[in-house]
Amino acid sequence: MRKWWPLAAICLGTFMLLVDVTIVTVALPDMAEDFDTTLPNLEWVVDIYALALAALLLGVGSSADRVGRKKVYLYGLVIFTAASLVCGVAPNPGVLIAARAVQGLGAAGMFGTTIALLGMHYSGRDRGVAFAVWGAINAIAAAAGPVVGGLLTEYLNWRWIFFVNLPVCLVAVVMTLRVVREAKTNDGKRADVFGTVTFTVASGSLTFALIRAHSDGWGATLTLVMFAVAVVALALFLWVEKRHENPVLDLSLFRRPSFTGIMVSALILQGAAFAYLLFESLWMQSVLGYGPVKAGLYILPMCGAAFVVSALAGRLGPWPARTSMAAGLALIAIGSGLQTMLDAGSSGNSIVAGLVVSGMGVGLVTPSLSAAALASVPPERGGMAGGAVNTFRQLGFALGIAVFGVIFQSRIEHVLKKDGSVPNPHEVAVALSGGQAQSFLAHSSASARAGMQHLVRDSFSSGLNLMLGVSAVLAAVAAVLAFAMVRIPTTGGAEKPPQQSGGNARGQEAGADATV
Repeated sequence: MRKWWPLAAICLGTFMLLVDVTIVTVALPDMAEDFDTTLPNLEWVVDIYALALAALLLGVGSSADRVGRKKVYLYGLVIFTAASLVCGVAPNPGVLIAARAVQGLGAAGMFGTTIALLGMHYSGRDRGVAFAVWGAINAIAAAAGPVVGGLLTEYLNWRWIFFVNLPVCLVAVVMTLRVVREAKTNDGKRADVFGTVTFTVASGSLTFALIRAHSDGWGATLTLVMFAVAVVALALFLWVEKRHENPVLDLSLFRRPSFTGIMVSALILQGAAFAYLLFESLWMQSVLGYGPVKAGLYILPMCGAAFVVSALAGRLGPWPARTSMAAGLALIAIGSGLQTMLDAGSSGNSIVAGLVVSGMGVGLVTPSLSAAALASVPPERGGMAGGAVNTFRQLGFALGIAVFGVIFQSRIEHVLKKDGSVPNPHEVAVALSGGQAQSFLAHSSASARAGMQHLVRDSFSSGLNLMLGVSAVLAAVAAVLAFAMVRIPTTGGAEKPPQQSGGNARGQEAGADATV
């Protein structure tokens, strides 16, 4: 049993950082009321954490290879714990949002090293089991966030969604100090600071532009400026990475179909499987009138399905990475598709079957994705591989929220315009998509309230249907690409790296299991 203690320590920290991605979704209405502000002003409580996590993962994973993976993981735990305390006592939205950004920084230190730490401690069949358990924890955490958040918000206070992190993280720190080994590479190469900064600016600007687009409009000055900043920063990032001796992301790896397929799958996975949960929670609370606990419990079956499938996959494997990834993404596509039949009379029961199927897909694809990523690079670049795959996953979630928000609000506005009974469809759509459905209905005349209530339900269900349809298409495309592109043998071999000139060649890939 002692050999599994490192896995327990790593999974404990991973669980907390991933729970915090979605735990606030059901608490936003209570936060808005407590701070006497609007829900749209608090969207950044969700987005800034996911964005900081995604934007910093790449640099953190690469730096950990030199600084020390255990050390970076511990630093991340400490920062995450301290920021959680500040979030819990935040006196206003500004402090809360700033603390969430710092929390994302700590989470990046943790998440950017977990795959490399697991790969360092386990090999052979044990590695398959470790990644299956870690994948199950990933799936459970992301799906359980709304449930845990609902329980804490309804029976205690929304601040407890942050306070609960403190004892758990302290236990994780003690366990990590005692059972996790250290590893780092002393290659003497300088850190790619400029690459880290440009990637952070590019991903942050793009996400910010998409979020502003659905509130200010696509043609707004700020929106256009942020899109331009994202393009320039991305161009600089690509230019730097091609020339740096030790880039945070070795672009030559994208010449391998397997690596490209893994990264595309990671990007789409998190967005297609989880980004829509924020809007479904909003629908259940602001339109259907459910409390935080009830709204969270409707998402619980997704959590259970993910855990069961991930555990079975690890026990019954190994499976070829391409098979498990493609099958998992296909199940996510089917699960999203099953939820696209909502109408004005739908309730939370209408989404349960689809969430279960999506949870099965998440449980199947998550561990295989991580193992395949680790197998795609030499052992000394494990931090870079882990940081890259987790970066693409969290970036997919942050961008998914932004893109789905645009689709959701646009569709609500379209339905309102088509109905013709609402004087200012755009402003009402902004209010409805920001959780102000009950306020809107309260200001309607008594004679018109029944009709308005039906219109709100109809517009919300139409917005969710379109958003979930897009999610299904994206997951289906990712499934096809994963099956066609990923070619990592079950025997532990890997593709040969492309030949490079100069001193930046990476060498042969490690013989790491890429199966679940």
